[in-house]
Amino acid sequence: MLAFAPLHDAVGAAGAALSWLTALLEPLAGGAATAAAIVVLTVAVRLLISPLTVAQVRGERRRTALAPQVRDLQRRYADDPARLQSELFGLYRSAGANPVAGCLPVLLQAPFLLVMYRLFSTAEGGTGLLDERLAGVPLGHHLTDGLAGAAGPLFGGLLALLVMLAWWMSRRIRRAAAATGTVAGAPAEGPGAATLARLLPLLPYGTVLVALVLPLAAVIYLVTTTAWSALEQAVLRRPLPVPAGADIDRR
Repeated sequence: MLAFAPLHDAVGAAGAALSWLTALLEPLAGGAATAAAIVVLTVAVRLLISPLTVAQVRGERRRTALAPQVRDLQRRYADDPARLQSELFGLYRSAGANPVAGCLPVLLQAPFLLVMYRLFSTAEGGTGLLDERLAGVPLGHHLTDGLAGAAGPLFGGLLALLVMLAWWMSRRIRRAAAATGTVAGAPAEGPGAATLARLLPLLPYGTVLVALVLPLAAVIYLVTTTAWSALEQAVLRRPLPVPAGADIDRR
């Protein structure tokens, strides 16, 4: 059903790239060379889209700074939803804060995850990657294929790492909302904000659910990209230095 031409070509290209990286890393990684190649390829993809991630963080900071003006507009046009949406759009546009720009890094990763799934769950890649192993477990192995041998500890360790990363990212989301009084850059008391405040901290745990149905190779990709996201949060979303005199201005 998913084997249409563009996807098939992308799977073939990804298979060729992984085979080349595997051969390059084999002297250092030995039997884990293919798994290491997945990690390297994932990091390369994340580096390619890192400018979009930086732009996303800048947009979030702009939307957070606009929160007082957004609250004012919500009070002013509480009885006119159409006018409120128009004014909010104009406010965000004038400040260069696109509310949907933050979705781009996630959306751009989705095709790569689909390619990894097809590459290690079918023979489309044509490179024998289905036979590659990590700790004796085929990279095309699913949880539903059984947990005998090394499969149980391997999947268990990867899922535990995903849970820890999800917990850390969820905690950062809650702390950011408490510190700024906003939810995803919008006022915490706005329409639907209560529901959004409850749902957003749960989103990181979605990676754990996704990992339950993916082959081992795609789980390795998911752990790598999630760890990269956590690192980006720690670096890009660290608190900005407080300018001199800011404490006086806040009173």
